[in-house]
Amino acid sequence: PEVCLRLEVGPNAAVHSPLAVQNGFLHMLVHSYTAELFMSFLTNLGPFLEDEIIPEVIPMEIEVVDAKITLKDDSPRVYPTSPGPVPITLAVDHVIVKRRDDGVFYLTGQQRRGNLFFLQEQKAPAECVLAAPAAGTHGLQLKEVPELQRELQTMKIALAEANMDKARLLQEIRKYNPLFQL
Repeated sequence: PEVCLRLEVGPNAAVHSPLAVQNGFLHMLVHSYTAELFMSFLTNLGPFLEDEIIPEVIPMEIEVVDAKITLKDDSPRVYPTSPGPVPITLAVDHVIVKRRDDGVFYLTGQQRRGNLFFLQEQKAPAECVLAAPAAGTHGLQLKEVPELQRELQTMKIALAEANMDKARLLQEIRKYNPLFQL
């Protein structure tokens, strides 16, 4: 895995933001990172992140490319005969987390469509709620409409196939148990 850190402070950091001149600008790149973490690690990490002092806002950009994190539940089992929970794997193709001068974190994901990459930016939840009335037309490009229609058709076909499988399975079950009700 590759981890690159760069901290800029002073007049040269003004390129990133006005606040970066005083507080600095942190740029971090994590590439090809793979890890297995226990859930207890995440739950016990909370007290280390809590602080009674409001920290200074440091503008930053964290870029994660081709990362895979597997979370395993290591809590005691309720039933000793149960096989236990299945590990959860989080795969990240390309995500950029930006923190601007206002202290809000912005999540930008890069999606691959054909051979081109398109950036999509999602703002904080509070801002999304304020923009909800205009959300129907916000950000929807005319080029995306045919692709969305193709995706809708694909989903409709998959739903129809799933319903057919369900009906076939119910018919098979009723062959052995005619009184079976769903």
